[in-house]
Amino acid sequence: MDPTCRRGSDFGGRSAEFTMSAPPALGDIMRDQVALPPLETLFETKHGRALKLTPNLTRLYGNLRMPQARFRQHVFSNFVTTLDGVVSLQAKGHAGGADISGFSVQDRMVMGLLRAIADVVIVGSGTLDADPRHLWTPDGICPELTDDYRRLRKALRKCVTPLNVIVSGSGQIDLRLPVFTSDRVQALVVTTTAGANHMRKRKVPHSLEIRAIHRCRGMIPASSVLDAVGQMNAGNRILIEGGPRLLGEFYARRLVDEQFLTLAPQIAGRDDGDGRLSLVMGQTFAPRSARWGTLTDVRRGSNHLFLRYAFPSMPAPKNY
Repeated sequence: MDPTCRRGSDFGGRSAEFTMSAPPALGDIMRDQVALPPLETLFETKHGRALKLTPNLTRLYGNLRMPQARFRQHVFSNFVTTLDGVVSLQAKGHAGGADISGFSVQDRMVMGLLRAIADVVIVGSGTLDADPRHLWTPDGICPELTDDYRRLRKALRKCVTPLNVIVSGSGQIDLRLPVFTSDRVQALVVTTTAGANHMRKRKVPHSLEIRAIHRCRGMIPASSVLDAVGQMNAGNRILIEGGPRLLGEFYARRLVDEQFLTLAPQIAGRDDGDGRLSLVMGQTFAPRSARWGTLTDVRRGSNHLFLRYAFPSMPAPKNY
């Protein structure tokens, strides 16, 4: 496989070239040590086109169908939650999804699979803060299946890695982090005019593009994020991995087509002022405008349930 991806229209007309070297030896170590058990399919609908997974991914996940985008990019989200609805403990060293899933290898496998079929992965600056050394790539979350994910992306004619998008209103981001400097991923920061001005006062890595949303203060509209992504010509499958406020903005604009949700068998609990997060924050929908989904898929892995819901969505952003 040619490890180089070029997008001629990126970076304002400058050609962009990214080469992904082999992942660290940790992947080989974990591949030898961990035997991945397959998921059990309990319910599935035959909506969308079946993707041709590698034999190993088919064994582990089963069939995976994805609908074609009708109006715009196809936006799907993936989160893990406890039985009582906590998606982040918001505790130092324990703010990520691994503490929620119980470090489930099957959850990591599904995360890697969804990243492998995505053209773009979008996260908020809070998610970046919670895991600052991370790259939002398939092998970044499940190195055991690096070869399978690479073969799948090649079969789907995608770049080696998805575009990593960080949404930050303030632009208060450390540009020395690996997502911007590793040369393993192309990165885009969507921010406000003030945020862009702040970022450009520092040295901007060559693999990073900054897009300012004008006349915007506070939360950046989800439609503007998709518009900025569309201008990058990165592709139509958009995966949102956090955080809850960013996801809430996408639900508020009715721009989420599908929700993948891993239900972990733990009760985390809450206390007043502990800051623990649920799937959607910063938005209230029920009772007047609840977002109702349609269950399209249920799989079981040990004591975890892997759920998938479809949601009615709105047309494309104005410039897409």
